[in-house]
Amino acid sequence: MALSGEVLFEFRRIGNAVKVTAFHAPTLTEISVVGPAGATEAHLKMMALKRLEYVLAKKKP
Repeated sequence: MALSGEVLFEFRRIGNAVKVTAFHAPTLTEISVVGPAGATEAHLKMMALKRLEYVLAKKKP
């Protein structure tokens, strides 16, 4: 599933981890994932997008 529309990201470091919050503007859906602080921003975004796609797929009727 390819997401259409704008997705906003927020990165917050918490100790040895990074909490990534992704917000899908068209559906007003927000998710959070936690990854290692040493991970690249691209990897953390990919993790968040996969989770967001999963949540949106479950919402479909």
